[in-house]
Amino acid sequence: MDPTESHPLRFRHVVAMPWPGRGHINPMMNLCKRLVLRDPNLTVTFVVTEEWLGLIGSDPKPDRIHFATLPNLIPSELVRANDFIGFVNAVHATLEDPLEQLLDRLDSPPPTAIIADTYVLWAVRVGERRNIPVASLWTMSATILSLFLHSDLLISHGHALFQPSESKEEEIVDYIPGLPPTKLRDLPPLFKDYQVFKKCELCFDELRRAKCLLFTTAYDLEPAAIDFLTAKLDIPVYATGPLIPFEKLSEGSQPDYIRWLDEQPECSVLYVSQGSFLSVSEAQMDEIVAGVKESGVRFLWVARGGESTLNKAFEGSSGVVVSWCDQLRVLRHVAVGGFWSHCGFNSTLEGMYSGVPMLAFPLFWDQILNGKMIVEDWRVGIRIERRKKAEVLIGRDEVEEVVKRLMDRESEDGKEMRRRACDLSEICRGAVEEKKETETCKKGNWKLSTSFGRKTLYHDLLLAENNRRDKIVKAYYIRAWRWGKQPSPVTVSDNINAKIALQLENFVRSNVSKTQSMKYLLLLNSCPTRPSS
Repeated sequence: MDPTESHPLRFRHVVAMPWPGRGHINPMMNLCKRLVLRDPNLTVTFVVTEEWLGLIGSDPKPDRIHFATLPNLIPSELVRANDFIGFVNAVHATLEDPLEQLLDRLDSPPPTAIIADTYVLWAVRVGERRNIPVASLWTMSATILSLFLHSDLLISHGHALFQPSESKEEEIVDYIPGLPPTKLRDLPPLFKDYQVFKKCELCFDELRRAKCLLFTTAYDLEPAAIDFLTAKLDIPVYATGPLIPFEKLSEGSQPDYIRWLDEQPECSVLYVSQGSFLSVSEAQMDEIVAGVKESGVRFLWVARGGESTLNKAFEGSSGVVVSWCDQLRVLRHVAVGGFWSHCGFNSTLEGMYSGVPMLAFPLFWDQILNGKMIVEDWRVGIRIERRKKAEVLIGRDEVEEVVKRLMDRESEDGKEMRRRACDLSEICRGAVEEKKETETCKKGNWKLSTSFGRKTLYHDLLLAENNRRDKIVKAYYIRAWRWGKQPSPVTVSDNINAKIALQLENFVRSNVSKTQSMKYLLLLNSCPTRPSS
């Protein structure tokens, strides 16, 4: 039975299935918050393991987002980094049946759509068995997805080595669509672990059968990659980001670390966070601690699980060590002038949104390419050069030097880096504001949801917004196609008057009213392609 036949469009129920990891759960939750805030008739069931419910269950969220749990059949979050491929295999092998059983119990109303992390291998086939459309959420950069989808080009160019030789590390990879010219050493080791690579390939095969692909990035941050993927994939592509928690910051809550920041000079504090998944060796941490301390720079350091040890090591220094903090709130604080980052994509987006220069210290997988993009492509950071061998430490003197460079606001490099950071912050903030504005659909600022329904006319997206200065409506584009056919784009001029915009709106509304099998209205505002100027 069609899950929407007994429940008309006024009842919409989305099941969100993130990959069980902090860097995947957070953007999925941010997307779900955005959806329920703009659609009063939407309910979300957010699926996590019992362990993860204990970790995030008390976090604030809208009332129409409800948690549902799967049993703890996979390795604990506390140890998953010890055997990454074992963790991946466990997720793929053990959680599909529990999700099926959970879906059997969700019937008030039944699910009308599933949003699943791209790495949840079996999500699309679960949806197909139940006649429920599935959207795939990609939580890494669009650029690295293009790289993954072109592994055959790496092989044909002799760049798919399990461990790149020193003679090839400096070779430039300039043949991957959407990827700026990049040294081989700055690409993630796709083929180093063959099992992981093959698992990724299976996920990408499933991706092509999803109803649409959602990115957490903003279009203007990665236009080349998104344009290419939009043309390459046979499914709609949306840049929904930056998917960050952009709700109004709490004014009543003032934790100790915020009060400490309030007392520091503008742009004087280095915020240090190495993420929640991997960590460096004890010997390397000793060098980092010594270098930061010797730099004399004020710092706020997040040390998950090692707060007491670091507090002792930093005794007498001009910094604060905490076990947790509201990262976006810290980055947006006027006292913060630099961000030591592991270059996870969520942290990268938050750093750019906040306009804070970054010290790139990637550890794993996509972080390596993110670090290169931060430094060379976006030009908003400094990189600590990665060592060819893990046992070769980055010394305290080098750490001290790069920290001082990052925090130097008077040098020409420092000024240019901060100018670029401000520019990218404007891009990110503009994308977020654009999405906020579409949540309050007022006269003259209309919107149309997208559908990933089946069997009938598709309307990919029609987005228009008011220009706040002259009230001219800007319609970015409209694409419409019949099920089973390739999209036929129609580009709309960037400056059209309200009358033309109204005609477009009426055209789309009239077609939507004839559509009886729309499954779910999603993402009112994210267009993967802007009209040519």
